[in-house]
Amino acid sequence: MNVTKLEGKQFRKMVSVGAKRLDTNAEYVNSLNVFPVPDGDTGTNMNLSLASGVKSIDNTTSDHIDQLAAALSKGLLMGARGNSGVILSQLFRGFGKAIEGKETLTAKEFAAAFTNGVQTAYKAVMKPVEGTILTVARESAKAGEKQAKTTENIVEVMEAIVREAKKSLDRTPDLLPVLKEVGVVDSGGQGLLFIYEGFLEVLSGKISEVEVYQPSPQEMTEMVNAEHHRSVSNHIATEDIKYGYCTEIMVKIGEGETVKQEFDYDTFRNHLNEIGDSLLVVSDDEIVKVHVHTEQPGEVMNYGQEFGSLVKIKVDNMRLQHETILENEEAHADHTASAEKKPYGVIAVAAGEGVQSLFKSLGVNYVISGGQTMNPSTEDILKAIEAIHAEKVIILPNNKNIFMAADQAAEVSELPVVVVPSRTVSQGMSAMLAFNELNDLETNKKEMSAELENVVSGQITTAVRDTEIEGISIKKDDYMGIIDGKIKVSTTNRKEAVLDTLKKMISEDSEIVTILLGEGADMTEAEAIAAEISQDYPDVEVEIHEGQQPVYPYLLSVE
Repeated sequence: MNVTKLEGKQFRKMVSVGAKRLDTNAEYVNSLNVFPVPDGDTGTNMNLSLASGVKSIDNTTSDHIDQLAAALSKGLLMGARGNSGVILSQLFRGFGKAIEGKETLTAKEFAAAFTNGVQTAYKAVMKPVEGTILTVARESAKAGEKQAKTTENIVEVMEAIVREAKKSLDRTPDLLPVLKEVGVVDSGGQGLLFIYEGFLEVLSGKISEVEVYQPSPQEMTEMVNAEHHRSVSNHIATEDIKYGYCTEIMVKIGEGETVKQEFDYDTFRNHLNEIGDSLLVVSDDEIVKVHVHTEQPGEVMNYGQEFGSLVKIKVDNMRLQHETILENEEAHADHTASAEKKPYGVIAVAAGEGVQSLFKSLGVNYVISGGQTMNPSTEDILKAIEAIHAEKVIILPNNKNIFMAADQAAEVSELPVVVVPSRTVSQGMSAMLAFNELNDLETNKKEMSAELENVVSGQITTAVRDTEIEGISIKKDDYMGIIDGKIKVSTTNRKEAVLDTLKKMISEDSEIVTILLGEGADMTEAEAIAAEISQDYPDVEVEIHEGQQPVYPYLLSVE
């Protein structure tokens, strides 16, 4: 197939299919996590980040390619989660910047845009590491530029990009020894390859017109919540709401006595689009989920029954909700207007009610629920900055995979914001001990950051696969002890894992051991561990708190 001019409509479809291909393979990308812990989230982060970009494009009526790329960039920027999601957003931010003012693209312009995306992404990363998504992006973009010198066919350029991306991905274990040791390729690079393969499928004509991206159920939930909030909280008069009922149904396809016709996605969606707006439809072979704003919720239900049985129904009167929200917003506005801004606001990211309560007791003003497997987006952090109502803000990410999203939020925010690079919950809590409201922002950042080195952080979790890392043989379902990001213990006995990990963390200068109990932890077991540590290390004080954090039954810190 010969494509010498890339138009906006085609680019829109490329992004949609690239997102679909990533969505289909997100769990595989997650499985490439180097550590065999149950929290691999690169695929999830890239998937949700790109879904935000797709949503932004869907809300853009223009078919100029530069405006679509700008919409993609903005959606990715706000929805970026985890380091992989932020890097992805920067790749397409640079892509969009390179094509400003262009309605269509030539092969050379198309290739140059990929190169500019790589340059933008490298600038955004403090210490770029080779053997990652950055390497795959750079080497594939270089191949695209080389191909563009010999052809005007954009398909051939994209073929060169995908071909080199595959080769580059296969080389990542040679650049990052830990990948070779574990026997995987880089997860972010794999996610990027899936996106590029989706692009190529569209350009080469292998994708039919109806095979386009549909959001996953998780993405749909997030989109519905955002759309619903926008719809009921816009500052319009209640009586001006055209479609007053937020209607959600779930249909089990082909089941029940009411079935009149065979399910067809396009027919189903097009009919519902005629009787409402804000429509989202997700389906597989068995279930179709619908969200729509309409004046006829009964008709939506009746129509759904023509294809199967209703297994879930939810209808909200948005006019009533709108009135309530306006009243609350008015009250909040009055309170905000009368309340002076706090000189400081401190935001922490943490999972588990107990952990969140501990942060608040240390002086944190706002806790974003998140962490491993739940990396907040740039937009989530920006909303927290706005909600905190402070003159200047400090962010504690408490997870290295949240650093880039936090930095991006700090850059975009209109307020003075700094990020203290806490890698763990323990480091975040330690940093709060150095916070002083009388200090300026940079002094607080410096002193809180210095405090990070005064704590040793430990985590106990279970292995999800057999592997060997740095000489430690790990079997699936073993209890692993991770100290400051490195696996140091692997055993079949959980109590033994906690004790062995703590003993490796404690030194002659240690004074306090803190044990946070997560989901699945046992207080009796924790007290026995504390008693043994106190007996072996009489000068060390041991504290136990209910953290209720997921994934890690025990979080440990030694100061």
